[in-house]
Amino acid sequence: MPFAVRGAARSAALTPGDRVRFRLSVKGDASWVDRVEVISAAPVDAGLRQTPAMPVLVPVGAAVPDFALVDQSGMTVALSSLKGKVVAVTFIYSRCPLPDYCPRMVENFRAVRQRFAERMDRDLVLLTISFDPQYDTPPVLARYAASQRAGGAGWHFLTGDKANIERVGNAFGIEYWPEEGLISHSLQTAVVDRDGRLAATVEGKDFTPQQLGDLIGSVIDRGR
Repeated sequence: MPFAVRGAARSAALTPGDRVRFRLSVKGDASWVDRVEVISAAPVDAGLRQTPAMPVLVPVGAAVPDFALVDQSGMTVALSSLKGKVVAVTFIYSRCPLPDYCPRMVENFRAVRQRFAERMDRDLVLLTISFDPQYDTPPVLARYAASQRAGGAGWHFLTGDKANIERVGNAFGIEYWPEEGLISHSLQTAVVDRDGRLAATVEGKDFTPQQLGDLIGSVIDRGR
C-alpha cells in the first residue's frame, strides 16, 4: 500500500528490503508518513529474493472474465447479466482505517451516483467489491453502505468466497495481503463497457470524482 510521505521521512535513507517502523498520521480525509526508523537492513540478496506474485490484469479492450458474487442484499450479481450497461468496479474492505483509501473509493462512487442519478441501473452499474470476504458478509456490507450513504439502485457492494474474490481481484490488477491485523492493498478503479470489455483503468487515489465521472460518461456515450 503506497503512503504519502512528509517531513523528515522524505530524507530517510532506505534500501529495498529494509524492515522499518514508521508513524502514520491521519487528519481529516488525509493520511501520511512523517517518521521512519530502520529496524533491520535488507539482506544482501534481497533483490533476488523479492519476487511477489503479480495479478493478471486484463488488457484494455479485452473481455473481462465473467464472475458472480453476492451483494449486500444477498442477491447474486453476475457480470454477464450486466451486458448492455457500463459497469464501474472498485475494491475496498469495510474495516479500512485510512480515510483517503477505501472510504475515498466509496466517496468517488457516491459522486458518480449523484452525477448519473437518472442513468443508474439503466445505463450504469457500480460494483464495490470487498477483498475481505471472511469479515465482509452481506449484512456487514449492508451496514457499511448505509453508514457511507452508499448503495441504492444500480450500486452493489459485493462479496463471495475467498478463491472467487482473489480471481476477480487478479483480473482487475488488485494486490492485497494481511498485515498486522489490517489489509495492505493496491487501489484500482475500472470501467467495463456495454459489451463486457475493459474500457479503462485508473490506478491509485490521486484523481478527482469529476475526472472519474468524465471517464465513465465518455464510455456511456460511446456505446449509445
